[in-house]
Amino acid sequence: MNPEAAPTEVVPAGAESADIEAIKAIEHVVATVERTQRAKDAEGFLALFHPDALWTTAHGKVLPGLDAIAAFTRAVLPDAAWDGDVTYEVAHTRFLRPDVAAVKVRQVYHSAEGDTEGTPLYVMTRQDDGRWLLHVGQNTEVRMV
Repeated sequence: MNPEAAPTEVVPAGAESADIEAIKAIEHVVATVERTQRAKDAEGFLALFHPDALWTTAHGKVLPGLDAIAAFTRAVLPDAAWDGDVTYEVAHTRFLRPDVAAVKVRQVYHSAEGDTEGTPLYVMTRQDDGRWLLHVGQNTEVRMV
């Protein structure tokens, strides 16, 4: 976790225990995104997606469905070149329904040339078995103007 990050709204006051458990599960998914990105682990990353997922990369490439996401990820992630680390941190979570959450993430690539930032929005859905999966993702590069 980045100590300089803005305060989060991850656990709202008066949250029910089910909400707290869901928030922990969502944070675990985001931590797994970070771990798999750092390790360039395409299969581990792909295991986080709903079969009907819709993903948009930071550069605007739209990937409809797990097959398209998998083809892109397997082609790009293993050979991705960066010389630093990447961190992902849940910044805000909003439950749209008990089984659907909008999750705003702070994504930072740390390198010798300086940090670059992304601000993904993940729509996650809870499955019948209790797992939370990435259902929709929109990554947006933060440009310093």
